[in-house]
Amino acid sequence: MEAYWREVQSIKEEKEGEEDEDERKSMDEVELEEAWLTEAGLSSLVTGSSSEEASPPLAEALLSTLTRQQAATVRKRLDNYNETLKTRNRQPIRDVRDIFAEPDDDSADRCPSPPSLHAESPPSRYHTTTKTIRRNTHRVRPTLPTFLDEDQLPEHPSPPSSTHSPAHTPSPPHTHSPSISRSRLADWLLRDCPYSEGAADHKRGGTCYDCQRFHEDSEDLPFLPVSPSQGLTLADDLASCDLTRLGFISHIELSTFLLTLGVQTKRTRLPRLRTRDSGVFGVPLNSLLDNDRKTCPGVKVPVVFQKLLCILEQGGLQTEGILRVPGSAARLKYLRRELDRCCPEFDWSVVRQVDAAGLLKLFIRELPTPLLTYTHLSTYRSVLGISSVVHQVQALQLLSLLLPEVNRETLRGLLVFLRKVVSHQDQNRMTLWNVSMVMAPNLFSCHYRASKCSVAKQREEMEEAVGGAHLVRLMITHQDLLWTVPSFLLSQVRHMNQTSNQKQLGLSRTKRRLLRWKNDKNDRNQITELCEGVIRVHAPLHTKVSMAIQLDGQMRAKDVTARFEGVSGPVQRLYEVGGNIGERRLHPDCVLLDVHRVNPHCDWLIKP
Repeated sequence: MEAYWREVQSIKEEKEGEEDEDERKSMDEVELEEAWLTEAGLSSLVTGSSSEEASPPLAEALLSTLTRQQAATVRKRLDNYNETLKTRNRQPIRDVRDIFAEPDDDSADRCPSPPSLHAESPPSRYHTTTKTIRRNTHRVRPTLPTFLDEDQLPEHPSPPSSTHSPAHTPSPPHTHSPSISRSRLADWLLRDCPYSEGAADHKRGGTCYDCQRFHEDSEDLPFLPVSPSQGLTLADDLASCDLTRLGFISHIELSTFLLTLGVQTKRTRLPRLRTRDSGVFGVPLNSLLDNDRKTCPGVKVPVVFQKLLCILEQGGLQTEGILRVPGSAARLKYLRRELDRCCPEFDWSVVRQVDAAGLLKLFIRELPTPLLTYTHLSTYRSVLGISSVVHQVQALQLLSLLLPEVNRETLRGLLVFLRKVVSHQDQNRMTLWNVSMVMAPNLFSCHYRASKCSVAKQREEMEEAVGGAHLVRLMITHQDLLWTVPSFLLSQVRHMNQTSNQKQLGLSRTKRRLLRWKNDKNDRNQITELCEGVIRVHAPLHTKVSMAIQLDGQMRAKDVTARFEGVSGPVQRLYEVGGNIGERRLHPDCVLLDVHRVNPHCDWLIKP
């Protein structure tokens, strides 16, 4: 703990003379639920939008995408919002049970299933509805389509459903094979069921299959991502529209997951942000990125942050005590002032490794909005309430997918660097725990209380220190999973896109059936080669504008891009565009025939 308290003391001395911000007040129930529904993409339920062409079709598509457990979470949130409004307004409003009619078992069984992306998809996976969302002109009692009660939700088996795993006869905690134990393959990425359903045994007081499987494994061994046949998808492989919808579903799934595990989260009001328009320190990441893109188009991480990491990687990885040994406070203030004054013309050759380490931590601390954001900072701390390391990693993965793009990319660059520091621990004497202890006070804001405080306060500070370091250690160790989109989330994004496209057409059921019949007929007449597994790949930036390619079970994305690559130039990638996805950059090893089966109406595009 010495490294942690030394870092806290350094921060405290730096803040000396400045007024500490008052502790932020908790949000009331209405604000809390309204903020949650807005972040879930369901703001039309509380804002009272009167426009018929606004967001309600998107919200209805989102609701039809949710599983039964996720839908139950939304219902609980909306119920709480309605009840709080009723208490506050003291108006004779109808009881919520009059709006959310409880369906009987027969009607629940007759509930139509959504258009499936796979022919073998289970018909009862999603909660679906044919009702239209009502938009209220007054802030009272927004309505949702009929949901099932939580006690009506089907219990989902926690073991994986693949043929090689004990789906029906789960093995006891210590009977897994040693090879699986050593490799720690994160095969839960391949499952169609959400994490909230896989952890259903925790709700009954048991232990799920994943907890049994990795019970004896060390927390310092990373989980290795497992690529599905459709290819591993990272967050930056998706288009912005898909990322937005991914964020909505991830937000609902994270709340459902934590609720299933019995973890409570606390939300506070956002503080008044003190931002600067110029300089480097105390400037929002988006502002820094906008200025950098004027000279470096396409950059995803602020240039000054990249410069500091570059200096540390060039000569600081072997420096003993790097990140832990503080530099001169006077020199740090001088370099900070010079960087704020003339960042584009700043002479980086005068910055030593120990200076770069201090500037890096200072840059992270001085951000107006924390790198992990005020919105999710308390949720990160709530992850410590999860008893299983496997579920802690899954929760951190969902949280990472919720971060804004610039925050996510900056955090990604930081974690990659920290892993390099740990890999040189024989030279720099910085173990994984040392690095985690030093970085925890910078990523998780800590309160600077008076030196004389009660034993309870001291114990609370100690728990906060250990908890923050534990989270940093998990993020460094399992960082390859944090940016990976699980298969079930990608399937829900596809389903939401497909449903949204149908809603936006505004067609009746008969017209939609006729249009589908007409499209199927045109597909059979004009592009019959697609039924035989032939796709047409477009490459507008090459001399070969397009090419027809016969697919088989062995054809991969890298085999197609190899036909278009020249002697020189940037690396070309194959993209899946349109259909039930906005745009997805395909992994080089993905099997194209499987992608074609999931999204038969997409276009195939070659570009850098």
